[in-house]
Parts: sequence; structure tokens; C-alpha cells
Amino acid sequence: MSENSFQSVDVAVIGAGSVGIAVAYYLMAEKGVGSVALIDPLDPMSLTSAQSGENYRNWWPHPVMTAFTDHSISLMEEIDRQSGGRLNMTRGGYALVTRRRNPQDLIDSLYQGYAQSRSPIRIHDHVSSQYHPPRRKPWEDAPGGVDVLLDAETIRKTFPSCAQDIATVIHIRRAGSISAQQMGQFMLEQMRARGGHLIRAKVQGVNVGARYGLELEHAQGRRTLMADRVVNAAGPFLRDVGQMLGCDLPVKSVFQQKIAFEDREAAIPRDLPFTIDLDDQVLYWEDEDRALLAEDPATRHLTEPMHGGIHCRPDGAPDGKWIKLGWAYNQTATDPHRDDPIDPQFPDTVLRGASRLHPGLAAYIGRLPRGARHYGGYYTMTEENWPLIGPLDAKGAFVAGALSGYGSMGACAAGALCARWVAGGPLPDFALPLSLNRHADAALMAELARMGKGSL
Repeated sequence: MSENSFQSVDVAVIGAGSVGIAVAYYLMAEKGVGSVALIDPLDPMSLTSAQSGENYRNWWPHPVMTAFTDHSISLMEEIDRQSGGRLNMTRGGYALVTRRRNPQDLIDSLYQGYAQSRSPIRIHDHVSSQYHPPRRKPWEDAPGGVDVLLDAETIRKTFPSCAQDIATVIHIRRAGSISAQQMGQFMLEQMRARGGHLIRAKVQGVNVGARYGLELEHAQGRRTLMADRVVNAAGPFLRDVGQMLGCDLPVKSVFQQKIAFEDREAAIPRDLPFTIDLDDQVLYWEDEDRALLAEDPATRHLTEPMHGGIHCRPDGAPDGKWIKLGWAYNQTATDPHRDDPIDPQFPDTVLRGASRLHPGLAAYIGRLPRGARHYGGYYTMTEENWPLIGPLDAKGAFVAGALSGYGSMGACAAGALCARWVAGGPLPDFALPLSLNRHADAALMAELARMGKGSL
């Protein structure tokens, strides 16, 4: 029977990105749901999932998100073992850097975020044999916990590409990179091997009744698919599908960009972990260029103080040459139905910012190597920047989405958690705070408001 011809399933999952695939996988592999359809008009793991930075970490300033991502990393490790290493999982860590000496607020946030975990926090204010530099070793052999480097000699020796004024490095150890495409492909293969269906179609509407009737449009025409339960995992189109299910989800989509290119100048060491510059900065411009940028309302922000968060890491094989740079400074919501708002100024902007962290990158300003990639994807997010995973108001309807910028690292935990909501079973402690129910928890929402972006 063609996957576009059957008429009924137990669960229909709308959206075949990393999260939707994970929901379908865990429904069948863990909960034993017999009939699942994964519906998307595009190829699996395309759109935003194809633009993933492919990084993961268990660093969050709130214990709820720490527990969520810790669980997701454990699930990814399990898949890496089951698949014979297909995830290409590395564990060089995350290096959060700042020019501030003894940033007690950042250190306090580590203790807050890891309060309920077993991750030790080690402070190194002098050269110490207890600190293990990042290496491209198997993830099983990597240390856990967090190392806070306050010693200038250790920082210079361990991170030679970083600017000399870096005074503190927070090295998150349960962090690294994966092949998100391989992870999604493995789960998709396993789902289909268990009888799951992949339907290439667009959901044009949902009729809500004793069962759900999904109006599908595909290459062969239109038809109706009946389902007992529906999961909205539609990524940037989460609100569209939510409205079909009678729910106005509190999310927005923000387009963020990255560049990747061949590092012919060897500016970035191949064993450098994923580094994030936490400090705000003002970009350097020649006087004439600054004046021209300041005159145009569309570019004036490039002459003003900009938020930190520039990130950089080696990309590909240990003996490769490619690197990735990103800077999620855009705060303006974008309609994902329109053309992607690619900013031609972005490569120059991110290089100028990143060269303050890694001075060797200044060699590429205005001289990106041939073949460089400039791309972007949608960060679909709630105001507090926590995901939405759990039941909707309509009986039998669920949501799994709003994993803004952390879809790859959070997909497994999101899929497993949503599968438990759908099929039943004990829920982890982080389940309710990650559902729509959190908005009824005044104390939690006030806490997240005080923290700013709760996930950062």
C-alpha cells in the first residue's frame, strides 16, 4: 500500500524535522504505538533542521532546562551506541569566554543551573593538573562537570587563538557536536522499519471531532487522513497548525544566520571547542564607513553596541579545514511563509565581531574564501525561550516545538517526553514546566522574567 493511500492511523505527527521525527520514533520504539504517520510536504530534516549548528550542551542557568538537555544527551548517547557511532558524537565542550575577571554572576548561574545535577564545578585560579584541555577523544572518555578557568597562563596555553584580553573561560564539559542529519535519518529508518509512514503532503486543515480528520494536499491531489491523536511538530509553522487545532500558541519565529568556510589561514585550531563570546561589543569601522552605516536606519544598529553571543567552532573531520561562525543578534520576528530574509551584510558583520574573539579571523574580512556558505534558519520561540511539549486544549492534540536554536540537542528529549504525554506513562519532573501549563505557574513565570531569556 502506498504511504499516500491509507486512510487511518493512531497518531499523526505534523512536521518531519528533527523534533517530529523524534516524536514518531519514540512513540513506536519506546511506547509501542502501532500506527504512526509523519506528515510534511518537504524532505525530512530539511528547512530549519538542515541549518542546524549541530551542537549540544547541558549548560543552562535553570535546573529545569539542565535536566531536559541532560536527558536528551543521554538519549543521543544511546542512539550513538545503537547505530554504531553514526552520530559522530564529539565532546570537546563549550567554552564561554569573557574579558571580565571573576564574573561571580556567571559562576552563580552555574551553581543555580546545576543545582539538581551531579555535575561538579571546578574553579581553577592557578595552573592546575586537575584541568584536562579539550581533545577530540571519544565522548565516553571526556570529563564531566564544568571547569572555570581564571588563570591567564592556562587560558593562553589552552586557547591560543583567543584574544589576549580574555580573562575567564567557563568550559562546559558535557557538550560537543553531533551529526543531526545522521541522528534524524537513523530514527526515521527505525520508525519506518516498525511500520511507520512518511507522507509527503501539506496539511491544509484539521477537522476536530471524535477523531481528527487531516485534510492533506499532495502531488496526487487531496484526501483525508483520520487519526485518533495529533502532534503539532511543525517548527516555524507551529502557530498555523495550532490554529487548525483551536489553539493560538504563544510563539514567534526569528530568522538567524551563520556562515561556514574553509579556514585557509588556520586561524582556528582543530581541537577548539565550541566557543561563545559572552561580551557585548561595538564593531570597528573606518570613520567613513561608520558614517554611511549610521545614516541608514536599516544598518544603524551595526554602529551601536551589540549583544554578545558570537560563536565559532571547527566543522567537519579533525583533519579538515572548515569552520562555522554564528551570531544570533536578530530580535525581529519574521513570517516564515515569506522568502528567507538573508542579510548580505551578515558575513562581514559576524567576521568583524568574531575577530575580536579570534584575531586571526580578521584576515577574512572582505576576503571570504571561494565556496563559503551563508545560510540561515528559523528560531521558533516562546517569550521565555523554553520549549512547548505536551497536551493542547483539544483532547488528543499535543505540541512539540519552540526549541529555539536547540532543536538538534533537545530533539530526543522532546520526542520522548511528547511520546509519554501522547501514549501515557510516568512523566519526568521537567514535564509540566515545559508544557503550556507553565503559564499558569505565576512563580515560575516571574522567575523566568527576572532571568530574561530563560534558556540562555
